Amino acid sequence: MFGFLKSIFSSNKNYLQEVDSMKKYLVIGLGNIGPEYAQTRHNIGFKILDALANKEDLSFNTVKLGDVTTYKVKGRSVLLLKPSTYMNLSGKAVQYWMQKENIPVENILVITDDINLDFGTIRVKTKGSNGGHNGLKDIQQVLNSTNYNRFRFGVGADFGKGRQVDYVLGKWTDEERDALKERLAQSTEVIKSFVLAGVERTMNTYNGS
Repeated sequence: MFGFLKSIFSSNKNYLQEVDSMKKYLVIGLGNIGPEYAQTRHNIGFKILDALANKEDLSFNTVKLGDVTTYKVKGRSVLLLKPSTYMNLSGKAVQYWMQKENIPVENILVITDDINLDFGTIRVKTKGSNGGHNGLKDIQQVLNSTNYNRFRFGVGADFGKGRQVDYVLGKWTDEERDALKERLAQSTEVIKSFVLAGVERTMNTYNGS
C-alpha cells in the first residue's frame, strides 16, 4: 500500500514539474558586453530586452554568464537573459540557464540581428540555419540542434563588399535611431505574444511587419 501511494506521489510530482516547466520561458537577447558595443546593430537583442525591462519596470542583475531579470505575465515566468559571454560564445549561457531553470527548448526565444532583412523587419522562426551569424552558430553547436525559436530583427545590408563586420558593429544612423522607438515597442509585443499566444500565432501576426 505504501509503495502504491509512493508511486502515485512520485507520478504527481513529475507531472507537476512538467506543468511548471511549461510555464517557464527563456528569452535571450544576443549582443556584446561593454559600452563600445551598446549602440551597435549587432546588439539589437540587448536593446529589445532593455526596452521590455524599461516598459515593465524590471531591473537586470549580473549573475553567472549574463545579466538576467524575471518577467511575470499572466501566470507565466519569463527569464530575460543578456549573455556576458560575447556573441561568439552565446551557446554556453543559453545552455546553462536552460538547464538551471529546467526550461525546455520549445520555450526559448533567441533575439538576433539579421542583415538579410530590411531595417526594422521582424521575422520569427521555429528553426533554420544560422545564416552566418556567429551567435546563432554557437547556440546551434552547443544545443546540437537548429530547432529552436529565433526572433530576427532586420538591420539591413547597406555595406560594401568585405564590410559586413564593420556594418553590424557600427552604430545606428540618425534615421534608424528615430525609427527604433516604434520598432522596439513592436518587438516587446512579439515577446509577449510568444509567451502568451505561442510561436505559430506570433509568426502569423508579426512576421514581415
